[in-house]
Amino acid sequence: CNNDGNSNILNILYSGQKKWARGKTPEEATKYLKKFLEDEKKALLDSLSDEFISTENESGEELRYLKNGHSPEILNKLKKGYWITQKSIDLHGLVSEEAKSYIVNFISDCKKKKVRCVKIIHGKGLRSYNKEPVLRNKVKNWLIQKEEVIAYVEAPRHDGGSGAVLVLLKEY
Repeated sequence: CNNDGNSNILNILYSGQKKWARGKTPEEATKYLKKFLEDEKKALLDSLSDEFISTENESGEELRYLKNGHSPEILNKLKKGYWITQKSIDLHGLVSEEAKSYIVNFISDCKKKKVRCVKIIHGKGLRSYNKEPVLRNKVKNWLIQKEEVIAYVEAPRHDGGSGAVLVLLKEY
């Protein structure tokens, strides 16, 4: 979520642990590493399909999802605020591809920082072309495809209601 890419690249370059960086100038190694990181981001984005249809533990109109093998009690705890929402993102105004990229980067960042509970504000679609919640449905399907996601529920009314989801991520 932050633009700390260059400092991360420099940390990797000067850690001395990467054999491929030996013998290269810092500029060559930086260029190589930036390309590598771009390719990794693209692979993560490509791993999420917009055509994905889940048959796994979804329920009705309200956004609720629980990965197989987990206690249904997780959904109730998540809805009631058992876990503190540690980070959130707002997708208002983003087109589908931007939103997907943002979510992939956000979840990756949360995993690195050991964040467990997040809020994703996707909006209600009131200002979209057909007044339909395009991002709502896409976010739902993208989250189901993410290995890191254990569960999600529609946010309580005071926290965004049908325009947001609370997401519980795996513990790392």
